[in-house]
Amino acid sequence: QVQLVESGGGLAQPGGSLRLSCVGSGFTFSHYSMIWARQAPGKGLEWVSGIYDDGTETFYEDSVKGRFTISRDNAKNTLYLQMNSLKPEDTAQYYCAKDVHPGVCDYCSGYVSQTGQEYDVWGQGTQVTVSL
Repeated sequence: QVQLVESGGGLAQPGGSLRLSCVGSGFTFSHYSMIWARQAPGKGLEWVSGIYDDGTETFYEDSVKGRFTISRDNAKNTLYLQMNSLKPEDTAQYYCAKDVHPGVCDYCSGYVSQTGQEYDVWGQGTQVTVSL
C-alpha cells in the first residue's frame, strides 16, 4: 500500500540540529511533490516546507527559512528535513505528506488545511522536542 514513514525526531537543545527522514513506498516517489508540516501542542496543523518532484524548487515557512533545508533522494524514495538552529517553538509533531497529482505542485509551495485533505497520503509523524 501507499505509505510514508517519518523518523529522526527526538530531543534537541536550543541551537541544536536534527535531521528528519520520510520514506515513501507503494508509489512512484519521484513523480510527486512533497511537504513537511507540523503540529505543536494546542496548535493547528502548520505547513513548514515543500519540494518539487525533482527537487529543483523548494519552499519554506518564514519562521524556518534560513534554518531548515528540505531535500530528497529519489533513488532512495526518501524526503529529508535538515533542522538547524532549533528553537523551543519548533517543538511539534512533524509529518510528511504527498501531493495528489504527479508532475505538479498542487499546494506544496505553502498551504495545508487543518484536515490535510489536500494531500492524499500522510505519515504517522515524528516528535521533535527542543528544550534544555
